[in-house]
Amino acid sequence: MPAGAGHQGFSVMSFAGQVLSKIAHRGPFARALRHRNYKLFFFGQGTSLIGTWMQRIALGWLVYRLTESGWLLGVVGFSSQIFTFAVTPFAGVLADRANRHHLVIATQTLAMCQAFLLAALTLTGKITVWEIIALSAGLGLVNSIDIPVRQSFVVEMVEDREDLPNAIALNSFMVNGARLVGPSVAGILIAAVGEAWCFLLNGVSFMAVIAALLAMRVKRGARAPRGSRVLHNLQEGFKYAFGFEPIRAILLQLAMISLLGTSYQVLLPVFAKDILQGGPKTLGFLQAAAGVGAIAGAITLASRTSVRGLGRVVATAAFLFGAALIGFSFSRTMWLSAVLLIGAGFGMMIQMASCNTLLQTIVDDDKRGRVMSFYTMAFMGMGPFGSLLAGALSTRFGAPGAVIIGGAGCILAAAFFARRLPKLGRLVHPIYVRIGIARETSQANPAEAVPAGRPQDMRL
Repeated sequence: MPAGAGHQGFSVMSFAGQVLSKIAHRGPFARALRHRNYKLFFFGQGTSLIGTWMQRIALGWLVYRLTESGWLLGVVGFSSQIFTFAVTPFAGVLADRANRHHLVIATQTLAMCQAFLLAALTLTGKITVWEIIALSAGLGLVNSIDIPVRQSFVVEMVEDREDLPNAIALNSFMVNGARLVGPSVAGILIAAVGEAWCFLLNGVSFMAVIAALLAMRVKRGARAPRGSRVLHNLQEGFKYAFGFEPIRAILLQLAMISLLGTSYQVLLPVFAKDILQGGPKTLGFLQAAAGVGAIAGAITLASRTSVRGLGRVVATAAFLFGAALIGFSFSRTMWLSAVLLIGAGFGMMIQMASCNTLLQTIVDDDKRGRVMSFYTMAFMGMGPFGSLLAGALSTRFGAPGAVIIGGAGCILAAAFFARRLPKLGRLVHPIYVRIGIARETSQANPAEAVPAGRPQDMRL
């Protein structure tokens, strides 16, 4: 292993953590770090996510090196996410009934074991694409439980509800800070010593988040009745989420962006090797560029002091994401591709995190796990179908053509969501009044009309 390669990634994240700690009590950007449990989670999970991104880059490169098939890249992406679509709704019920803290510890431990097994098979030269598909499916099963549980666990780590939107934005900053560091380190390691070391370091990095979780002291929040049946709880959550138009619209918007847009990532090895004539360092650089944009987006969101107006942000960010993808598909130079991926990362992160913040703000606590399971289905559960679609389209039209189609779909989804914003704002306004982030209106029924002279209070 090249000296300092792994240390470089961890030292960058450590430096970022020190900076955040210093400003946590001085401004709005990192105010959620005032909470001990969330602070432990932030730095432990941040370290682990560097390893996760290293493994993601190394896995894509390994598959393409073994097969040179865009279709099989899509199949691996499908296998890693299909359980998210099938299992996540039941995981949401589990999150509302069981101890979320203990569940997160268990899922993180299982993910660590998967990384070590992947490293062992690769180091011994026994790895095949079918074993990669099987291990990816196993990790996908773990993640289908982990993600909705971890999303709903955030509210238990942040005691002050007003700091919840900031915590969600910082989560996005953490994910994409790791996305900036992890791919860069992965590119160096793959070129120097091979993919296996990325898998091994990912397994080691899980120890940081597990240690942080074990050090927490958590007070449990509201729970769904344990005596009720699982299917009844699932049905109740489905009616709650999809029976209220603002929640339904946010979930459908997110699902369309995930299906049509985010799957561009499975085709990045094709762009890096065949279109830009590069290698693993090029792939890492492209991923890091998207990470830079995502970090900028996370900083922008973390600096906001109100959730109002995020609906318009969702629509604008989705449009920007789609336009940047279309531009990227036409680029044949490294610098232009990087600039466009910065824009794509910015748009994708803001769209995803804003949807998360809106949902976490308007849902009831005892249904939070189930709603966040539907969020996970929309964000990640559509991913496997998007991966297969991207792989099939790349076979028919080439990788650039597949990305153009996806980007155009994102723009159409953004336009449709933007048209519905006035009505959604009127429906959400009573909730904002109830939780104290909007003023009461003089209308007898504020869900029916915007009060004259104060339309800003009715924004989603």
